[in-house]
Amino acid sequence: MASRIQAINAYRPRIVLGPRVETEEFSNYVSSRTGLNESEVREVLYEFRDGTAFYNKQARPVHLVGMGTYSPGLKLDGEFTVNHRADIYVKKQLNLDGEFRGEIRNREHIGMTSDELIALWNQEHPDDPVQ
Repeated sequence: MASRIQAINAYRPRIVLGPRVETEEFSNYVSSRTGLNESEVREVLYEFRDGTAFYNKQARPVHLVGMGTYSPGLKLDGEFTVNHRADIYVKKQLNLDGEFRGEIRNREHIGMTSDELIALWNQEHPDDPVQ
């Protein structure tokens, strides 16, 4: 018997991620759009990193306009973590009509409920239904 999670994960829409953009490529992109050279961009990125760590160690969230907010967090076992809430601009850009250029697996299932995805699983896997 299949689980609900197994069925939903098999049919839910998901983004097929491309190769990760590394610092060198990102620095080159920013450099091409500003008056900064690539090494200056990398230094600024490292300063953002170091500044965020500095303030988070003081229990202070860091809000970077256009990037989001980085806040210190604490797991149940006492390990510290950093929570990131993306800037609303970034989210809005992803949702502009026709702007997303990536591949979406199971695109045809966008808008389906979990119950509809499970029904699809049960229809296509009659020998392993979700109960």
